[in-house]
Amino acid sequence: MNDSERTFSPGLKGVVAGETSLAMIDGEGGRLQYRGYPIGELVAQGTYGQVAELLWSGEWKADAHLACAPLPEPVTEVLRRLPPTASPMDALRTAVSAWGAITGCLWPPTVQQARELTAFAPSALAAFARLRDGHEPIDPDPSLPLAEGFLYQLRGERPDPAAARALDAYFIVGAEHGFNASTFTARVIISTHSDAASAVAGAIGALKGPWHGGAPAEVVDQLHEMGSTDQAEAWIRGTLERGERLMGFGHRVYRAYDPRAAALRSVAENQADVAGWLDKAVAVEEIALRVLAEFKPDYPIKTNVEYYAAAVLQGVGLSPSLFPATFALARHAGWTAHCLEQAQANVLIRPDVRYVGPAERHLPA
Repeated sequence: MNDSERTFSPGLKGVVAGETSLAMIDGEGGRLQYRGYPIGELVAQGTYGQVAELLWSGEWKADAHLACAPLPEPVTEVLRRLPPTASPMDALRTAVSAWGAITGCLWPPTVQQARELTAFAPSALAAFARLRDGHEPIDPDPSLPLAEGFLYQLRGERPDPAAARALDAYFIVGAEHGFNASTFTARVIISTHSDAASAVAGAIGALKGPWHGGAPAEVVDQLHEMGSTDQAEAWIRGTLERGERLMGFGHRVYRAYDPRAAALRSVAENQADVAGWLDKAVAVEEIALRVLAEFKPDYPIKTNVEYYAAAVLQGVGLSPSLFPATFALARHAGWTAHCLEQAQANVLIRPDVRYVGPAERHLPA
């Protein structure tokens, strides 16, 4: 079969590029499971530490505890040298790369490497956030779960339990989601027999793109731009008429309501500090879904996880500039679990490409 007869799918849409036992995504039915467990149950009854161990080992460990890890001093020095204007995603990617160089992280990836990378990353992001604001980093408290420990290192005081629980729920829903762009990037890197730190650094680079990891911050911007709820419909219609994207709605996979959005909406409703903002978000969501159905009657566009992720992250008091990098912290469990899975039955990921350039030609005499 020649190249012209082979199927080409832009963006690999619809192409099955591998098999996984980590997450089952039912886009039509609006379901998400981690190793068979529904995401709603995991958010309601589990912790991020338990979910991370489930992804890494395949077993539910009720006593699992994952805390933030101290930063090696050379990593702290690298973060000190970054300008305060650096993107938090750039800082996190740089810190992971430095960590890999310092620890001598090698192929094949191990569960212990996965734990260490996932525990190290929140400390790195918190340290950079404090340094850029003119404050010294804070050592982690090993007694605190990861999400709560991250908030503690950001602020220097134990967070409100409701805020800590809300961020932990966000970490759970952000932990894993199949062969998304950043996860596929990590698997490609691991498939070359490179190390887990390189794979995660590459994944962070992919997540940095606004079409992948920046949507919650853009949801906040949009809700501020549209003004009052009374102005929302006109703003939404104008956005769609200009052919612009409405952030927080639509998904490459889901045609039904994103189950992660449903789980986070429930969490956000219990955040007192964000009640007024949430009321507006709920009202705008109803308007947006109605207008989207009018504009796209044959193509269902529903609320995605980023919409209520914005409410949760706003509620716990994070700066929108930290939203994408906080998403990256959550996704560490999934990225590293995919590194482990790829290495177990590794084949170099190297798809073919169709040449569409000029026919053979020769340089002028």
